[in-house]
Amino acid sequence: MRAVTFQEPGRIALEERPEPEPFAPDDAVVRVEATGICGSDLHIYHGRVKIEPGFVIGHEFVGTVIAAGDAVTRVDVGDRVLGCFHTACGSCFYCMRGAYHACDEARVFGHGATLGSLQGSQAEQVLVPRANLVLRRVPAGMSDDTALFAGDVMGTAYHAVVEGGVKPGDSVAVLGLGPVGLCAVQVARASGAAAVIAVDTVEERLGVARSFGAEAIHLTEGDPRGAVNEATDRRGVDVCVDAVGHPDALDMAARMTRKAGTISAIGVYAERVDVHMGIIWIKALQLRSGRANVIAHVDAVLGMLSAGVLDPSPLVSRHMRLNEASEAYEAYANREALKIVLAP
Repeated sequence: MRAVTFQEPGRIALEERPEPEPFAPDDAVVRVEATGICGSDLHIYHGRVKIEPGFVIGHEFVGTVIAAGDAVTRVDVGDRVLGCFHTACGSCFYCMRGAYHACDEARVFGHGATLGSLQGSQAEQVLVPRANLVLRRVPAGMSDDTALFAGDVMGTAYHAVVEGGVKPGDSVAVLGLGPVGLCAVQVARASGAAAVIAVDTVEERLGVARSFGAEAIHLTEGDPRGAVNEATDRRGVDVCVDAVGHPDALDMAARMTRKAGTISAIGVYAERVDVHMGIIWIKALQLRSGRANVIAHVDAVLGMLSAGVLDPSPLVSRHMRLNEASEAYEAYANREALKIVLAP
């Protein structure tokens, strides 16, 4: 089969790999029909997140089950399914408390040895361990583009808003309007946020945020903190979502959030960050962070997608083939596309 592999920073390749086979009773194999390029894939592409050369990348996928072990009971061969971006055992201390993202045996697709050596989904087929937890049947009539978001991007945004404790009437700021940030705008609005202030530097992304009901502010040409002060009687927002993963974004979040408010840092952090703990301490801020608990949220997200409460379809800006992956990564790295979906 063909698969997209990391070679070195700024270079990927399409290579031939053996077709995967189930080797554990709860393994399944999915023939991939749609797979997305995510911001965390871009961190790998740029070398910020370390991975072994030749590793198959990608962690978002929709497809059809073509093989399954005897212990796979929640899906059948022939089912159209979507995958969550990480696995979980379902029985450890953390899983028994619903914290599947903290599972002792968690593995993330396409992220190399550091996160479990699980080959990725930007391929014609993908091996899925713990299939009963990782896979969900795609609701009838739901497009590949929409279903693809449930297992990562919309699930991650949902996690950010839930972890932030957003309640009806709250004010929310979203820093960074990639697909996760824009989905967080949608989820915040669906959760009853009275005001959502969205911050980025790309005008196209600011326009999408406006169409989702946010007040969109350019990071450098506008006045994000002034907009927050005006919307909140100078208190600061109840919840700030850091969908960037950069020290400057975390610092801005601390300054934008009201006393006793919450920062939900869902952007990827892979390095040491200097935090102004004095601001966090004096304002009594809560800081929530970490990978998204997508397995815990996927069914709720699918329900909201099925009902049309959430709609990520405007975010898909290009459809390309696996053999165009190099061009797709280059376009995404240059911010020429918002969300790229690859198909074999």
